[in-house]
Amino acid sequence: MFDALAERLEQAWTKIRGQDKISESNVKDALREVRRALLEADVNLQVVKDFVAEVEQKALGAEVISGIRPDQQFIEIVYNELVQVMGEANVPLAEAETKPTIVLMAGLQGTGKTTASAKLALHLRKGERKTLLVATDVYRPAAIDQLVALGKQINIPVFELGKDANPVEIARQGVERAKAEGFDVVIVDTAGRLQIDQEMMGELAQIKATIQPHETLLVVDAMTGQEAANLTRTFHEQIGITGAILTKLDGDTRGGAALCVRRISGQPIKFIGVGEKVDALQPFYPDRMASRILGMGDVLTLVEKAREEVDFAEAEKMQEKILSAKFDFTDFLKQTRLLKNLGSLGGVLKMIPGMNKLSSEQLQQGETQLKKAEAMIGSMTIQERKDPDLLASSPSRRRRVARGSGFIEKDVSDLVSNFQKMRTMMQQMGQGNFPGMGGMPGMGGMPGMGGMPGMGGGNPYGQAPPPGWRGYPSGAGNPNKKKKNKDKKKKGFGNL
Repeated sequence: MFDALAERLEQAWTKIRGQDKISESNVKDALREVRRALLEADVNLQVVKDFVAEVEQKALGAEVISGIRPDQQFIEIVYNELVQVMGEANVPLAEAETKPTIVLMAGLQGTGKTTASAKLALHLRKGERKTLLVATDVYRPAAIDQLVALGKQINIPVFELGKDANPVEIARQGVERAKAEGFDVVIVDTAGRLQIDQEMMGELAQIKATIQPHETLLVVDAMTGQEAANLTRTFHEQIGITGAILTKLDGDTRGGAALCVRRISGQPIKFIGVGEKVDALQPFYPDRMASRILGMGDVLTLVEKAREEVDFAEAEKMQEKILSAKFDFTDFLKQTRLLKNLGSLGGVLKMIPGMNKLSSEQLQQGETQLKKAEAMIGSMTIQERKDPDLLASSPSRRRRVARGSGFIEKDVSDLVSNFQKMRTMMQQMGQGNFPGMGGMPGMGGMPGMGGMPGMGGGNPYGQAPPPGWRGYPSGAGNPNKKKKNKDKKKKGFGNL
C-alpha cells in the first residue's frame, strides 16, 4: 500500500536535496511534487490544498538546524503534517461504563463491512472482551449466513432472527440478549447498499435511535480514494459517526482515503483492515502510517504482530541458540513458518526502515528462494538438519538432497554456505552488533536471499538522520520506548 505515493514523494525530496538551505524557490519546487503525489493518490482536492498550504507555511518559517540537511528537515515537516491530517494519535474503541458497549457498523455494500464486524469481534476477544455479533442485514443474499460462518470460525456467537425479521427489531433484541447474558460488547452489522439512498439512511437512523450505540463506525473501502470523503461527509451529516474502519489497505490502493476521512468528518480512523484473514485488523496509528508513507517502516507494528505469534519460551531457547551459533535447519524452518504467520515477506520487510527500496521483483525472488530452501531442507535427514556441517563436507549427501528436492547439487551447496554465513551474522545480531534488527525471531536473514539491500535497517534518506530519528522522526516515538524495549529484550526480542 502507498507504494506509488511514497515513490512520488521521494521525487519531491530531490528538489531540495543538495541545497544549502530551505528557500522559497526550492520549497515551491518540492511542494509542486508533493501536490502531484497527493492528487495522484486520489486525495480530496480541498485536503490537498490545505495540506500543501500548511507545509509551505511551516517550511518557510523553519529555522535551519545545524547538522541537518534541508531535505531531511523538509521530510520531517511533511511527516508531522501527515500525522496531523490523519489524527495525531490512536483513538481506541469506547468502553461503556455499563455493559455492554454497543457498536453500530455502517457503510456501503462491498466495503467488507460484515467481515470487518467479525475482525473487530476477534480483536476485542484478544483483549478479553466478551463479544456478541448481531446480523441485521436481511437484504443481501447470504449476508446472515456469512456472519454466522465467520462467527463459528472465530468462536464468537451470532444473534440472528432470519431474513424475514425487521432489522430494527433484530438490533433491539440482539442488544437485549447481550445485556441479559453479560456480554462486554455487542457489534451490530447493518445492511449496505450499492449507493447512498434515503431509505437506507432512514433505516440506519432508526436502528441507531433504538439501540443508542456508544460507537457508530463507518466502514470505508480504501480503494475508493477521494470518493471516501463524500461518503464520510454524507454519513456523518445524516447519521453521525464516531470513527471509521479503513478496509483493503493491503490492496493496490493509492492511499487517498486514509488522508481524507479525519479531515472531512473530524472523526478518527480507529482500525485498518490489512488482509482477507479474520485476524487481519490493526488499530490505526497516524504516526506509524505516516512513517510507512514516507518509507521509514513501521517497526512497532511489526513487533506487536510478532508478540501475538511468538511463543516466548521458544523464543528464549532460539535466542540462546543464536548467541551460541547452534541455530540449525530445523530452527530455520520454525522461523520461516513464523514469518509466514506475520504476513507476506513483502509486507513484513516493508515495515523495516529502508526496505521500501526493494522492488516487487526482489521481493518475489525472496519468496521463491524461501520456498526453494524449504524444499531442500525437507529432503534432508534429521541429523543433517541438526548438523549442517555434514552436508558441507559430503558431496554425496548434497547430491542426494538435490535429487530429492528437484534441484542441482550447486543449489544445495549455496544453501549450506549461505546458512553458515547467516548463522555467524545472526550470532552478531543477537549480541546487538546490528542496531535496529536485534534477535527478533524470523528477522535474522534467510539463506539464499543474500544481496537483498537494506537488511541492516536504518535511515533511507542519507547520512544524517532527521531530528529525533529512531525509525520515526521526532515526536513520533513511544514515550515508554526505553521501558518497552527492555521488556522485549527480556522476552527474546533482542535489541530493537
